[in-house]
Amino acid sequence: MEINQERLMEIMKIARSVAWGASDILSSYYHGHGEDKDLDVKDKKDGPVTAADLAANHYILENLQAKLRDEDFGYLSEETFDVKKAEPIDKTWVWIIDPLDGTRDFIDQTGEYALHIALAHNGRPVIGIVAIPEAGKLYYAVKGQGTFVQTKADKKVAPVRVSQRKKLENLYLIVSRSHRDERFQKLIDYLPLKGKKYMGSVGGKISTILEQDSDIYISLSGKSAAKDWDFAAPELILTEAGGKFSYADGQPVFYNQGDVKKWGCIMATNGNCHELLCEKATGIIKEIDGE
Repeated sequence: MEINQERLMEIMKIARSVAWGASDILSSYYHGHGEDKDLDVKDKKDGPVTAADLAANHYILENLQAKLRDEDFGYLSEETFDVKKAEPIDKTWVWIIDPLDGTRDFIDQTGEYALHIALAHNGRPVIGIVAIPEAGKLYYAVKGQGTFVQTKADKKVAPVRVSQRKKLENLYLIVSRSHRDERFQKLIDYLPLKGKKYMGSVGGKISTILEQDSDIYISLSGKSAAKDWDFAAPELILTEAGGKFSYADGQPVFYNQGDVKKWGCIMATNGNCHELLCEKATGIIKEIDGE
């Protein structure tokens, strides 16, 4: 299946509409205005799942599949993918969906949750959408076309770019308030940065880099690891806004490879010190691990 640039832009328009609809569903549950106000929280091995996750997931899949029925897409969603089988979806074009990124923040009412929708071609993202419902914002990008933000209040669209801060000592790291094991804590303590800022979901963290409030996000797997749906959409909106996203050894991140878990160290930056940060992080991790 071939999709030209014009059709890709049409698909993006459809996906944005779906993302806004799913964002409204999440917000409805978050504020208790849904028909079913009970979140019905279930604790699973990889974290909690709520009725809001499932409702948004159902809406996204149902609408994408209905509106794009003529295209032969695959669908990789957090709520439907069988992680135990760990088999890649046998399609060239695959939607990668996280209907609720930051479920714990959603439950704890921090407001720092997001929604991710990405379309990958041969394992690399070509469409990326990150909605931040409580901020009333939707960030989106098509490969090669830049990143834009649309606000819910007035539907205005504006381009976004990462900061131009270049010196390590002037850069801000965006991290979670919790979820940090000792190894990761040592890594971020050893990096010579300006300071740390705090945000919940991965999509929320990357949005702070787009808003120039921060410059760096790091994922370092320990006993567990982030997954495809955590990164696919955030990666594209970051790189199309001028940032960089890669493993610490400089290798790109591929999606829909079977094992959706992203082991190792992944660096997301404003791009200005990316290679230097990767080099420093690699050295620090080796020191921490006693290599």
